[in-house]
Amino acid sequence: MIATLLFTLFIAAMAAGVPIAAAIGLAGMAAIALANADAQWLGLMAVPQNFYAGLGKYPLLAIPMFVLVGSIFDRSGVASRLVNLAVAVVGRGPGMLPLVAISVAMFLGGISGSGPATAAAVGAVMIAAMTRAGYPRAYSASVVGAAAATDILIPPSVAFIVYSVLVPGASVPALFAAGMVPGILVGLALIVPAVWLARRHRMGQAESTLPRPPLWASLRESVWGLAAPVLILGGMRLGWFTPTEAAVVAVFYGLFIGMVVHRTIRVRDLYVILREAGETSAVILLVVALAGIFAYSLSTLGVIDPLTRAIVHSGLGEGGVMALIVLLLIVAGMFLDGISIFLIFVPLLLPIVQHFQWDVVWFGVILTLMVALGQFTPPLAVNLMVSCRIANVPIEHTVRWVGWLLVAVLFVTLLVVLMPQLALWLPAYLGY
Repeated sequence: MIATLLFTLFIAAMAAGVPIAAAIGLAGMAAIALANADAQWLGLMAVPQNFYAGLGKYPLLAIPMFVLVGSIFDRSGVASRLVNLAVAVVGRGPGMLPLVAISVAMFLGGISGSGPATAAAVGAVMIAAMTRAGYPRAYSASVVGAAAATDILIPPSVAFIVYSVLVPGASVPALFAAGMVPGILVGLALIVPAVWLARRHRMGQAESTLPRPPLWASLRESVWGLAAPVLILGGMRLGWFTPTEAAVVAVFYGLFIGMVVHRTIRVRDLYVILREAGETSAVILLVVALAGIFAYSLSTLGVIDPLTRAIVHSGLGEGGVMALIVLLLIVAGMFLDGISIFLIFVPLLLPIVQHFQWDVVWFGVILTLMVALGQFTPPLAVNLMVSCRIANVPIEHTVRWVGWLLVAVLFVTLLVVLMPQLALWLPAYLGY
């Protein structure tokens, strides 16, 4: 009865427009209070304890830093220089600018690990360029929003950091390595429908008439940006710093590029950058902390074990259960942000993972693929909201284009489900 009330209150609060963090926290607190009706105040002491326990984890220190990295590189001018280099390499022609947008978003994924930040950085440059070349704004926003979703798969990734905190045995380096190949596959899969749609609908006819940037000059201007993921990922691999320390290194490297090399960031801009990063980090960490209360209430009420037994003995089999999980996460991704999906569903799904003896790193990649899908699936699609705001188009205008891109990501998800080694061979090769 109390378990039913827990989920009913959570869903009702979200339907009423209550922020996700508050809905999670209120539902958890109400369930804990009802479960300890004889000694409510004693039972409610678990609320502040679990609030603190949700935040008191070392890997979470990397989240504010990687969010700050995204804000810094958004203003550093790196994205525009990478775009010029990509155009110089692939040339001009119908479908080439969408290819460039996806390629640059994938590269920036090796720096910030934040989808909305990449959507803002790439969208600010590419949407205007694609509009001048004759691409519809809704199509441009769709491509940029989908391309930015690769950033939570290609390391570093905030989503993988949160997952590592929730799941014993899933280390951050192993998750980062596991996300590399699926992230690249998602980017390549997105290129196929993006270019095909552009050529089928005869978009970008004016693109061939635009000048092609000189290759060597573009390479020279973008070399500092190209070195960023080498420094971040290479430093972690060589053992120079941990993922948390890598985030701090990335912050100072980004500030050096923006303030010294490109001089696109001034001292007075730092307040705005720090404020934006602080607000975003506060929202993420507040959800993490309040989700700890929700998870505690689930375990206290004994919801997880009966639910696990019901799913395991449903007769669906291992493949059927995985298909059900993927379908559930697709629906959840349409309404919840990625961090909330991890915090709500991982405690529920982890016993199922343990029952079928699935690799927790591989399962983390599957969950992150679903979160990436949700980042550009209407109605709640954070990347798409950012790119649509830049393109100045309603999000509903992107539906006809987004559907094809969603199919591409689902195809990669199916490949990773059927062939786990796509995610696991690199961590094994690197010894994680």
